[in-house]
Amino acid sequence: MNEFENDVQSKNNDVVDSIKGFSLSFIFFLVIFFIGTIFKVISS
Repeated sequence: MNEFENDVQSKNNDVVDSIKGFSLSFIFFLVIFFIGTIFKVISS
């Protein structure tokens, strides 16, 4: 067995971490999109 498998740094589930990363990046780009849409509506 690999020695790193016996002493892992993080015992979190990888699925939870990937869901967090995807949702945070999705929310970030959604906010950028809405900011651009608001500026477009204001300028027109």
